[in-house]
Amino acid sequence: MLTALSIRDVVLIEALDLEFGAGLGVLTGETGAGKSILLDSLGLALGARADSGLVRQGAPQAAVTASFELADRAAVAALLDDSGLNHDPSEPLTIRRLVKADGGSRAYVNDQPASAGLLRELGALLVEIHGQHDDRGLLNPRGHRALLDSFARADTAAVAAAHRALRDAEDALAAAHAEQESAARDREWLEHAVTELTKLAPEPGEEAVLAERRATMQRGEKIAGELQAIAELIDGSDGALTRLRQAARILERIAEDHPALAEALAALDRALNEGSATQEGIDSAADALAFDPAALEADEARLFELRGLARKHRVQPDDLAELTDTLAVRLERIEGGEGLITRLTADLAAAETAYVAAAEALSATRAAAAARLDAAVAAELAPLKLDAARFRTTVEPLPRDQWSAAGRDRVEFEVSTNPGAPFAPLIKIASGGELSRFILALKVALAEEGGARTLIFDEIDRGVGGAVASAIGERLARLAAGTQLLVVTHSPQVAARGGKHLLIAKSHDGFVTRTGVRQLDEAERREEIARMLSGAQITDEARAQAERLLEAA
Repeated sequence: MLTALSIRDVVLIEALDLEFGAGLGVLTGETGAGKSILLDSLGLALGARADSGLVRQGAPQAAVTASFELADRAAVAALLDDSGLNHDPSEPLTIRRLVKADGGSRAYVNDQPASAGLLRELGALLVEIHGQHDDRGLLNPRGHRALLDSFARADTAAVAAAHRALRDAEDALAAAHAEQESAARDREWLEHAVTELTKLAPEPGEEAVLAERRATMQRGEKIAGELQAIAELIDGSDGALTRLRQAARILERIAEDHPALAEALAALDRALNEGSATQEGIDSAADALAFDPAALEADEARLFELRGLARKHRVQPDDLAELTDTLAVRLERIEGGEGLITRLTADLAAAETAYVAAAEALSATRAAAAARLDAAVAAELAPLKLDAARFRTTVEPLPRDQWSAAGRDRVEFEVSTNPGAPFAPLIKIASGGELSRFILALKVALAEEGGARTLIFDEIDRGVGGAVASAIGERLARLAAGTQLLVVTHSPQVAARGGKHLLIAKSHDGFVTRTGVRQLDEAERREEIARMLSGAQITDEARAQAERLLEAA
């Protein structure tokens, strides 16, 4: 809901601060007083083209600030989040637009820089302006399907879910076909690669094991001679241990002859033990480093083959086992690809059947709702002096390539304004006055389903009077019961229905012409409606008639 509008230096408006509330507000004034300036100012805040001609003469810039209390906070919050702007849902939404006299403009949302495009998107969520040449809101066929669904209270979730499943099935089948075609081109290469890899049968970690074993055997080959020489020196027929044992046997015979000989024998025994331990260590190392030339050759050959295949396939040797499985699966898909495609084709057919069933149910709901909407609009046309006009909601199937999560229907509101005339889009065949009245009839019938919280009608009563004007006023008041509605009007019957009455007037101090707006009290309101009834010369009869209109409202 629009709560406040502040205007500075726009055309003839020097400074203007307005507050608005719920219900029906009317704006009246003599022709040329500047009602269009007010709407242009609001349009500027809602992203309309920034024209430097809007800047009041002599002022450096024009500024418009509009404040809103939000009805659909989630939609606005999502839009602001997508744009990277912050907003406290508990606070009003403030939009400010500046236009410089020398060209250029700036826009702000909650004092954060924003684009004019974002203002237009916010405007679509916040306000609908319907005038003589308006082509938005109800006149845009792209929104008719959503409006009909809201009127029908249709649940589109099942169709949306079925459409997602259909798209997934289409994507899976397309991917299978693409993979089949790509794999078929590589079949010969795949067969050779899988055969080669399967024959080698690589295992994860195998390269490290082979490399370590090869290095160990190579070290053993290098020092085998040295180990053998050491063994001969220590434990050979003429080695150190043999000589030490001989010396020990001699010492054993004479050790009792002197204590020092006994100590020498004990030391010799220790030396023999250490020597034996040394020989055992050398023997153990020799066993560990022992190698079979044939085994070394076999390990080297396999290691080189692993590394060669890894380079060939541009992977690490440890990844060869996984690559073998991957290529084998690709080859298997070629050989069994037709079966996979057959299954996915069946899945697609089932998904399409499910989508069609859900879409048909939604189409039936829309068709029934369309009949109710047509009847509701028809009931509104005669009182609005559109007796000869006919309205219909067209629900037609879309081609296969236009099916969507919203179903497979094209929905459009159409009218025929004269007997025998063909139906056509509303905007193409209705005159200015008829257009506004058709919009009002639609709005009343739709009961504001799916619409913005603030509605503005610009001279919806142009060219009509009497009973038609009264009917328009009654319907505007009815529509305003559930929303905020502002009406620029020349009709006293409509003005009398307003809960709040603003008068737009032009003043001149001899030098500068200004446009101002003020809220009327009850006495001023009666006088303004009397002026609208009688013209410049207000009569007592006009005042009495104004009083009757106000009492009837």
